[in-house]
Amino acid sequence: MRTFFSMLPCRLLHFLIYGSCCFIILPLFPGLTSVDAFTGTYGINYGRIADNIPQPERVVTLLKSSKIKNVRIYDADQSVLKAFKGTGLELIVGLPNGFVKDISTNQSYAMDWLKENVQPYLPDTHIRGIAIGNEVLGGNDQELAGALFGAIKNMFSALKKLQLENLIEVSTSHSQAVFNSSYPPSSGTFKESALVYLKPILDFFSKTGAPFCVNVYPFLAYDGDPDHIDINYALFEPNAGVYDEKTDLHYDNMFDAQVDAAYAALEAAGFDNMEVIVTETGWASAGGSDEKGASPENARTYNFNLRKRLFKRKGTPLRPKLMTKAYIFALFNEDLKPGQNSERHYGLFNANGSVSDDIGFSGLKSSPAPPSTLSLKDIHRQGWSTSYSFTLIACIAILVTVLAKDG
Repeated sequence: MRTFFSMLPCRLLHFLIYGSCCFIILPLFPGLTSVDAFTGTYGINYGRIADNIPQPERVVTLLKSSKIKNVRIYDADQSVLKAFKGTGLELIVGLPNGFVKDISTNQSYAMDWLKENVQPYLPDTHIRGIAIGNEVLGGNDQELAGALFGAIKNMFSALKKLQLENLIEVSTSHSQAVFNSSYPPSSGTFKESALVYLKPILDFFSKTGAPFCVNVYPFLAYDGDPDHIDINYALFEPNAGVYDEKTDLHYDNMFDAQVDAAYAALEAAGFDNMEVIVTETGWASAGGSDEKGASPENARTYNFNLRKRLFKRKGTPLRPKLMTKAYIFALFNEDLKPGQNSERHYGLFNANGSVSDDIGFSGLKSSPAPPSTLSLKDIHRQGWSTSYSFTLIACIAILVTVLAKDG
């Protein structure tokens, strides 16, 4: 007797079986798929130069309650990597500046670093990127600047040998010191002293697909020239804005202007298609008497308006179709950070996990023990329901095949 299933084309049956099997296998072996290093538009820097911040396990609770998925750390601390296991949080780990010279001289050093700090934690800890150094270029250490490209290449080559290059992105972040000009945005160019080191890096990233990562601080720009910069322009508040005559574009906030200055510099250097990602941005809630604009009110205003702007998932005036992505600096106030007083007051949260800048997050709270059994909601939250659905599809496909043969 012929059935409905037996009348299905044979190719369709094969497609159902093959596709279902693929969907079952891939979730079990995450290494078979490539991923983006950044999900959505909003992330945060989890700095730990402090002696009074919560343990990493509590930090995970804080991040998940705040629905912050993208996280950057400045090293590869094992306690953090272990705490992030199975959380679904997307993590960028850092290779500190102190390791850059050694990694640049020998690829085996990069391999050893990966085998100690990255590979053992995969795939349960979602390590999506490695940041090689931080703000290396534009400073006074020319030897370190000269080692940056070698460290990037060696780290990528080591990842490739481990077949991880499609899962883990290699990048490096730059300060505003690499720019010769950034105002108006269309005049953005790189300093020649930085470009000599930056050009081979950009060439390499254009092949690997990595973005140009830049740290953007309207607070520092305002602090440096408060007499000529409207603080409302820096805080995303209503203001007259800035008109760029060359591009015929209007800017109503400094954040967008600084990002577009980076795009303009990339264009001038011949890298029109490279994406810009903001790896640090924030506003100090306190500072020294000479640090203009550092206050709890301004910090809250900047971070609240920035979050609102990023959640619109829009681009900049120069790149309107490319969603702007940014990591906020920082998760906590870090009491041991050196430098000016403001350096210790960028946190969205205080050391005890309570809210520092009230922009809609609730902070750490005591919570009851988790249930001993999993509900359907728990299963869905952990992503298992997708695998169950695919298993069901596979079973149906196999049943269809059997019925077709019986027919």
